[in-house]
Amino acid sequence: MDFVQLLDMLLHVDKTLGTLIAQYGTWVYIVLFLIIFAETGVVVLFFFPGDTLLFIAGAFCATGQMDLALLIFLLLTAAVLGNTTNYWIGKALGQRVFTHDYRWLNKDALRRTHDFFERHGGKTIILARFVPVVRTFAPFVAGVSAMPFTRFQFYNVTGALAWVVSLCVAGYFFGNIPVIRDHLTTIVLIGVGAAVVPVALGGLYKFSRRMLGR
Repeated sequence: MDFVQLLDMLLHVDKTLGTLIAQYGTWVYIVLFLIIFAETGVVVLFFFPGDTLLFIAGAFCATGQMDLALLIFLLLTAAVLGNTTNYWIGKALGQRVFTHDYRWLNKDALRRTHDFFERHGGKTIILARFVPVVRTFAPFVAGVSAMPFTRFQFYNVTGALAWVVSLCVAGYFFGNIPVIRDHLTTIVLIGVGAAVVPVALGGLYKFSRRMLGR
């Protein structure tokens, strides 16, 4: 297998995981660790698979080809370390990312994530775990915005736990049901919307009360 073929397999690991397990055995855990770390820790690799990878990996655990507890431990560690790395990169670059022309940085994704961060604060680190692209940029923006590291880590670990455990376990129990597997992204986004809407309505209610009280 040449480098191009290997890279294609890694980029579509959610579809080629069975082949990777057959060819590399237990080394596949390292492959998955590196993919999750890269997707959450390097802003230019936001296109790496995330949600579907966790879900499909959980499904393979149900077949006995992988161990669910080991998978969750390794990918949880990768998710936490990835976000932490991304945070420090953002903190090192600071506000320069909004004024300098960095070709490797997707400015549109950065601005969308920054707006999301401004609206929802620290909860963004948790909610963003379930939103592709935003997931990769959220810790970076937290670093750029100089969010206190202790506060960031609280949301980082909480979000990683919710993301990794929920999708791996969901894959374990439901990964072999075609309708769920084929519409995973939609299901995840509906779940995130269900979590965000009450928060937004609560904020709107408080804002309206302040306005009426004046």
